[in-house]
Amino acid sequence: MNRLLAILFHQGVLDEQFLQLQQLQDESSPNFVFEVVTIYFRESEKLLRILRDSLSDREFSDYAKMGIHLNQFLGSSSSIGAKRVRNVCVAFRTASEQNNRLGCLRALELLEHEYCFLKNKLYELFQLEQQRSMAAGVRYPAQH
Repeated sequence: MNRLLAILFHQGVLDEQFLQLQQLQDESSPNFVFEVVTIYFRESEKLLRILRDSLSDREFSDYAKMGIHLNQFLGSSSSIGAKRVRNVCVAFRTASEQNNRLGCLRALELLEHEYCFLKNKLYELFQLEQQRSMAAGVRYPAQH
């Protein structure tokens, strides 16, 4: 588990904010990080769908509204320490500020890739943590 975390930090997938999130977890809330990250994934899926739907409309022109959604994604990614996702959101927002549809499409593709990578790695981390804590009787809900 520590090795996977070290790799994710080394690759820039996560930053120190994720460690701060982990420090908030204790015996009274043993699933805190899992629960926060699960909420992040649920909200991120909605935002990705909105961004994808917006850009699939060839007549789309409301880049300011897209910027609002990107700011939400950026903020929530920052709050869990999702560094690479956050960085792609910044580049995506820049493309939207320039009304650059092609740049937005490229950024969306990269954002979806980084998001999926993050999601897979964090669920892998949670599975390792669950295996480690089974002796203590702590269980995470099944992933959907």
